Amino acid sequence: MPRRERLAVRHVEPVGAYTLVLLERGPLDPGVPGQFFMLEAPGRPLPRPFSLCLAPPGELGFLVDPVGAGTRAIAALAPGEAIAVLGPLGNGFRLDVRRPLLVGGGIGIAPFPYLAEALERPPAILGFRSERHAEAAALVPNAEVVVDPVAVTDAMPLDRDVLACGPEPMLAAVRALAPDAQLAWEAPMACGYGACYGCVVPLDGALVRLCVEGPVLCSS
Repeated sequence: MPRRERLAVRHVEPVGAYTLVLLERGPLDPGVPGQFFMLEAPGRPLPRPFSLCLAPPGELGFLVDPVGAGTRAIAALAPGEAIAVLGPLGNGFRLDVRRPLLVGGGIGIAPFPYLAEALERPPAILGFRSERHAEAAALVPNAEVVVDPVAVTDAMPLDRDVLACGPEPMLAAVRALAPDAQLAWEAPMACGYGACYGCVVPLDGALVRLCVEGPVLCSS
């Protein structure tokens, strides 16, 4: 069950263009890979959703792309400061796959370090828009990296069980090649538990609340 706790920051470090923030876990359960947590950025009115990136003993790790005021505030946290965290929330990846392949784009690789450990380090194909962003691939074992203008789907074999996370155009391209893929969708969220309808996306003629029905959905 999700809980809301104030957790202390243990460590913050740059990872290429991103920032890795490690928090004390406290009483929070790390949940299933692909689930997410709502982090309340200091001085900002709304929390931000983050997939769990790492779950070392006693810690929760989040990969932050500091592109807006809220994400920059979280990336600027210092060890010893505290932040409110709610989670785990949503539905994560199914782990009952025989030949897993992780396919990610940009900050969409965030859940893959935790997922890779749960799946015993399967191969991964990760795409980035620059070499600096691609430095984050070091967090994911057994990763093949492609950088724009090469697309991850250009390097994606078709005989694997695909688990993907990334921007919507990438997910659409993956879905076209792998109809049974598990896709982790990205969308802005204000509450994280279905009350605000801020994360609703149209999918196959229906409106889906990603924080409740997702963020991981089967593409078929």
